[in-house]
Amino acid sequence: MRVPQFTDGRIRVGLTGGIASGKSTVARLFAMQGVPVIDLDQVAREVVAPGEPALAEIVAAFGPEVLDETGRLDRAGLRARVFQDDAARRRLEAIVHPRILEAAVRRAAEAGGAYQVIVAPLLVEFGLVEWVDRVLVVDCPEEQQLRRLLARDGGDEALARAILAAQASREQRLAAADDLIVNDGPLVRLNDAVLALDALYREIAATGNPRRAGMRLP
Repeated sequence: MRVPQFTDGRIRVGLTGGIASGKSTVARLFAMQGVPVIDLDQVAREVVAPGEPALAEIVAAFGPEVLDETGRLDRAGLRARVFQDDAARRRLEAIVHPRILEAAVRRAAEAGGAYQVIVAPLLVEFGLVEWVDRVLVVDCPEEQQLRRLLARDGGDEALARAILAAQASREQRLAAADDLIVNDGPLVRLNDAVLALDALYREIAATGNPRRAGMRLP
């Protein structure tokens, strides 16, 4: 997969972590500090919207049953299907991921900011660690992820475990991390961690040295 590159020299922090680890909450806390946040999950929704070429390719590959009654992609149904079929998952990824990255780079070029946060759940899985200047991992124990995922999405524990198994392991993510937030406590502690990292990233942006020593928080 060809990976389009950022070209303006702005510092980009890749925010990643396993599903239901708390990435969205951390991203929201950065946004509250005025940091431009580009969420690849949101970009993914846009590239498969009705009328977009990616949606037509998905229907051609998987059949019209992947659409809901309004003609939009049934994301939950397709997710359940591809996470139990590795070949189908790879086929879907080949359709959407290049488009997601291209759209994210275009959006980043317009977003400004002292630095930017790129929320990329599959940053490690797709070898995109070098795409960003620093990697921030949000981590929590797998059983806590599972409880959060079932509480959020309901239902099928087997599917939830399949989703977890399809992602990078905790060890792989931690090995890629420049900075780490352990999200196993109250929201106030998470907010304090984001404030500390925001100060670090603004200093990095001012000095242009993304290889500063990392932080493990709290």
